[in-house]
Amino acid sequence: MYVPEANKLLVTNGEGDTLDIYDGKSLALLNQVVLGDDPDNIRYDATTGYAYVGYGTGNSSALGVVDVDDGTKVADIKLSGHPESFQLEEKGQRIFVNVPTANHIAVVDRGGGSVTETWPVENAQENFPMALDEADQRLFVGTRSPAKLLILDTETGKVVTSLDASGDADDIFYDAANKRIYLSGGEGAVSVIEQTDPDTYKLVGKVPTATGARTSLFVSDSGTLYVAVPHNGSQQAEVRAFQTAP
Repeated sequence: MYVPEANKLLVTNGEGDTLDIYDGKSLALLNQVVLGDDPDNIRYDATTGYAYVGYGTGNSSALGVVDVDDGTKVADIKLSGHPESFQLEEKGQRIFVNVPTANHIAVVDRGGGSVTETWPVENAQENFPMALDEADQRLFVGTRSPAKLLILDTETGKVVTSLDASGDADDIFYDAANKRIYLSGGEGAVSVIEQTDPDTYKLVGKVPTATGARTSLFVSDSGTLYVAVPHNGSQQAEVRAFQTAP
């Protein structure tokens, strides 16, 4: 993850136990912050200069809170299982965290540094990807079993509606400008969901990618969705770019 405010690059490696902080210009390693097993997703809070990093297994799972400026861990927010995708509110203090092994979404108060409530994921499992529409108080959660997109009200934690989506979901992005949701799945397709209003959604299509291509990145400034295609037999590893503008 690149942090432009600090001109630093934050890198985790699931085979290691650290958050590595590099200079954004020279790429020199500045700090290694020891966290624990399987460090994974990273989010940055520009108002505090803290990075939140999901790591750990079982009872040792947490969001590690790292001061990016001085390269130190300042706190751990304990969780009941390994955190997958999580999202920070920009105008609030909450963090929404997918905890698939516990089959719930943990709601964290980052001011208090603790879980304040958990929302069970009902009638589905393997809740890995997540995106947030903070303005409309909607949370988008992808599940793999069955392959669904769940839309939750962030005030109540209740499911507003759900739709069928691409299988083996790994990433979700909300395109606020075009009122769309992009969900990339390893089955080999990106589901494109249209948001009519906060309670009304429609699957408008599936864009073919490649088997196993479940990791993606949406760049809103250019309206481009990048999808990582893995090497698989005769299929070569590559990054495919899709223009999302209407």
